[in-house]
Amino acid sequence: MNVFYEEDGGFKVASIMSEADSSMQVEASTGKRSKIKTANVLMRFDGGLSGFLESAQAESDTLDTDFLWECCGEPEFAFEDLAQEYYGGKPSRQQAAAIALKLHAAPMYFYRKGKGRYKAAPEDTLKAALAGLEKKRQQAEFMAQMVAQLKAQALPESFATKLDALLYAPDKNSLEWKALEQAAAELKQLPVQVLYATGAIASVHDYHLGAFLREYFAHGTAFPAFSLADIPDDLPLSAVQAFSIDDSTTTEIDDALSVTALANGNTQVGIHIAAPALGVAPHEALDHEVMKRLSTVYMPGHKITMLPEVAIRPFSLDAGETKPALSLYLEVAPDFSIVHQHSCLERVQIAENLRHDTLEPYFNETTLAQDSGHPLWASLVFLFNFAESLEKARGKYDPTRPQPVDYNFYVTDGIVDIVNRQRGSPMDKLVAELMIAANSQWGLLLAEHDVPGIYRAQNGGKVYMTTKAEGHQGLGVAQYAWCTSPLRRAVDLINQRQLISVLTLQAPVYAANGDEIVGHMRNFDQTYNAYNEFQTRMERYWCLQYLIQENIAEIDATVWRENLVRLERLPYMTKVHSLPATKPGSKVRLAIQKIDTLLMELECKFLGVIEEVSSAAGDDVAASDEAIALEVTATDDAQPDVTESA
Repeated sequence: MNVFYEEDGGFKVASIMSEADSSMQVEASTGKRSKIKTANVLMRFDGGLSGFLESAQAESDTLDTDFLWECCGEPEFAFEDLAQEYYGGKPSRQQAAAIALKLHAAPMYFYRKGKGRYKAAPEDTLKAALAGLEKKRQQAEFMAQMVAQLKAQALPESFATKLDALLYAPDKNSLEWKALEQAAAELKQLPVQVLYATGAIASVHDYHLGAFLREYFAHGTAFPAFSLADIPDDLPLSAVQAFSIDDSTTTEIDDALSVTALANGNTQVGIHIAAPALGVAPHEALDHEVMKRLSTVYMPGHKITMLPEVAIRPFSLDAGETKPALSLYLEVAPDFSIVHQHSCLERVQIAENLRHDTLEPYFNETTLAQDSGHPLWASLVFLFNFAESLEKARGKYDPTRPQPVDYNFYVTDGIVDIVNRQRGSPMDKLVAELMIAANSQWGLLLAEHDVPGIYRAQNGGKVYMTTKAEGHQGLGVAQYAWCTSPLRRAVDLINQRQLISVLTLQAPVYAANGDEIVGHMRNFDQTYNAYNEFQTRMERYWCLQYLIQENIAEIDATVWRENLVRLERLPYMTKVHSLPATKPGSKVRLAIQKIDTLLMELECKFLGVIEEVSSAAGDDVAASDEAIALEVTATDDAQPDVTESA
């Protein structure tokens, strides 16, 4: 005796070896024996076992599912009863099994109601299910077409209106994304690579920029409607002639300096900062936008300003104009000690906007001892000597200390020029030290009047922001409040408002222990870090683009640690997996094998060692690199123009 039974969602046949009350031992035609439950047996039959299922399946394939559904009626039924009705008499065992196979294969038509029993699906339900099935079939065909197009590097028509979402925030339930994901899997690529191959990404640069804009400027970079407050017309006019020192690309000029000889033999040094706080009223439309942006965003060849151009120009310290400024005056004795200082709100005449590239030939390490012929040479040399005195007073003077390198990116019509500039030049030191002095003294002024401000502090190597005056170990000052870039940083604008309230004897805009200033500080810290990360990412893009542009096949690099190297003349670090064990600081030659600006990847092969340092020298290099890293953190705090030129 044989049995036709159900197991694991399918049907099987076997010969009975032995039988108990609720189970039986059976043997398949292959000779495999197993134990099954009696309750799973649908039918018993005599005769041959071999070919039974094949014959039943062949018969089942001839049956019409729709006709069976029409025949079975509404009541519940057993498969053998339907077989008898369909065949017009008692069916053979193969015919009955064929009906069971057909019913089982059509769950939309026939609902299972128990062992061997079914019920026809209601007509409306069946129509809906069949419509859904047809839709899935059409979708599968549509998706298969899209996958084929993508693999052939053609962009499907339906992708055109969904590219932005597919690139940055895909709906993973959409057919387009599923097709893209399937094509990527079959091609062993990332979805973005598949899209790029189809021409969907017209500009790799704009693709990277788009990711940033989508997150931080989802509604665009345009400014809302706003109005500027009227600048007070009773600000006193200073007698000084001020000048600024910036990179040639700087358009938001925040700071200027002046040098005036006093009758008592001392010298007055003026530090003049643009005063947009006079025009950007707190809690008005423009202020709300500023507190969203929080900083100007820099990237090679482009920037997204914190303030609109029409709000920058009235306050930028442009040459030949008289502008409102927050000024700190330091009376400096011949020994460069500060004998007196005071701050005021005034109008300042801007005589010159000096630029690094044109000033450097007249003002550098070799021109400090003898007049270079520059009209401001004497003032610049005095300020440099004063700056060195300030640096010594902070306990940070060390002429042997390695100086980090600034990399200025200049992009014109897609062509990038990367200019290396060693920090620590007389120009750098002059500006940095005077900005440190201003930010420190104005931070102290706020603290002395119990007016909250936003400070940068450093303790135990950790740099953080706080609303209380705390020490900055890296700079060697008792307090440090960012105040010198109010056109480009919201923190500086906030601090300027607080300083103006102190100088004008008015209530501060931001109250002590208030949630508003703390909220702005936290938002700024997070956003500013994100902006810096984005700037670094775009600089890495342009480094890769530079390698392509200049058709560089081999490049020298310095080993940083293990297989990590720094490329020569570029602010780019990468891993070289073929690099053998080499001391940090050693110079190596690399072959460039692959440059991928889309995925920001650079693959290099080690060619050989150009110059290998000793073990002791390698340790010194590692320590020096660590010192430079710490110094960069502190110096970036001190230099408001570090990112502007980039």
